Amino acid sequence: MIPWEQLAAAQIPGGGGLRLMRRGAELSIMSGATELMNSRLGGSEEALATLACAAIGARPAPKILIGGLGMGFTLRAALAALAPQAEVVVAELAPAVVAWARGPLAELFAGSLEDPRVRVLEADVAEVIGHKPAAWDAILLDVDNGPGGLNRQANDLLYGEAALATTRQTLSTGGVLAVWSAAPDAPFVARLRRSGFAVAEKRVRARRDGRGAHHIVWLAS
Repeated sequence: MIPWEQLAAAQIPGGGGLRLMRRGAELSIMSGATELMNSRLGGSEEALATLACAAIGARPAPKILIGGLGMGFTLRAALAALAPQAEVVVAELAPAVVAWARGPLAELFAGSLEDPRVRVLEADVAEVIGHKPAAWDAILLDVDNGPGGLNRQANDLLYGEAALATTRQTLSTGGVLAVWSAAPDAPFVARLRRSGFAVAEKRVRARRDGRGAHHIVWLAS
């Protein structure tokens, strides 16, 4: 078997670290011993985008916020589903991940970062969400492996009840908050509902061929 090779490592602002690994043509982003992303997978991350875009319907110029750049699966799927006049803002906390997207991961991104609809911010998505009413038609979160968290205690603020209530106010009428998770999380669903959301839970496969582990996408409207 081909051994894993570390291509790069980076610290996450506020704590934690990431490693970019390669084994032959396979790429992986790791946090400690936990794999966050793998280039062979991506099906559930794509589902995050396709389900959210379907939920908001055909809008002429939707404004979409994606939290977490990863390997670009969610971004590419969103661009494929959205209108030419859409605006897509991607908030990525770790500058190194943005650099990897333009370097060793560029083939996976397939030019999506150069799409005129896309703007990438090196920032905490919680700050980008802001407080402006009806600022976003959809907010897609794939941050820290889901609400359970791995890297940053500050993500509790993003997924906490008060933050969720604020996020709800920033969505347009009929807008949706879509959240990816590696596993179910009943307390998080309860927080969403207490914050005023109607919640649909979708079980999606990790792989595009319908195989692999089940992941979770919540659509909160």
